[in-house]
Amino acid sequence: MTLSLKKMNRYKPFYIMLAPVMVLFFVFHYIPMYGIRIAFYEFNIFGIQNFIGFDNFRRLFSNSFFWAAFRNTIKLSLLNLLIGMVAAVALALLLNEIRNATFKKVVQTVVYLPHFLSWVVVASIFTMLLSPQGGIINEVMKSFGIKPIYFLTSEKWWTPIFVFVTRWKETGWGTIIYLAALTGIDPNLYEAASIDGAGRLKQTWHITLPSLLPTILIVLIMNLARVLNIFESAFVLQNPLVYDVADVIGTYVYRVGMLQADYDYSTAVGLFKSLISMVLVIGSNRISRKIRGESIL
Repeated sequence: MTLSLKKMNRYKPFYIMLAPVMVLFFVFHYIPMYGIRIAFYEFNIFGIQNFIGFDNFRRLFSNSFFWAAFRNTIKLSLLNLLIGMVAAVALALLLNEIRNATFKKVVQTVVYLPHFLSWVVVASIFTMLLSPQGGIINEVMKSFGIKPIYFLTSEKWWTPIFVFVTRWKETGWGTIIYLAALTGIDPNLYEAASIDGAGRLKQTWHITLPSLLPTILIVLIMNLARVLNIFESAFVLQNPLVYDVADVIGTYVYRVGMLQADYDYSTAVGLFKSLISMVLVIGSNRISRKIRGESIL
């Protein structure tokens, strides 16, 4: 006990710096959990009325709009996860091949920059680019005699555009982990392969990718635990005409809870999503323990 107190006293400045973060985390993450009980009550603007048990959950499981949002969430998240992983690894490999330090820094800055733009700004940029009236994309298509396309109001085009925009914004940032992993590969392996006559492509296939595999698995497993946490990216790009393919659990909860004032039902939907996310986190942790021999939690 005395040893622990001495240790805490030694690192007192760090605990003081940590205190505001812990207070904010407690206030904005733990205290709001008390509101979970709303899911089990009839609730309106006057407050909690009657205890209704699991009625909101029964309503949830029989609601086709919720299941459509659930399917869209899984589909969009998995598409982003898989395409994003391939794109980030490929970009990291390409950046690693750049030998000119100055040019490499410029390229890295350019591909990282979109990550720091807010989703509202990103959505505004692509809305203007894809607009059927004056948008660059449609203007180019018109010059070739192709009729304008309402991209963001078309169910056919919305999903690929959403994935493209998300990857444009986040792929550069996702390469950071893989670039760090690449620096840890033993250069002697490449020298030995070069002596044996292996070119850059064979070196990449037989040395680089196998060395990156543990990192790829860790990133994949950790992202798998967050597949249901999608809101802002879908919210700023969707509209009522594409709800069938664009509505996700986060936007569904927002629309039902904030716009329709159905607070108890929206709380039940949010709680169900949190339970599924918890199962995914625990499952991902077990997969990590089996593959890597250690947990990620």
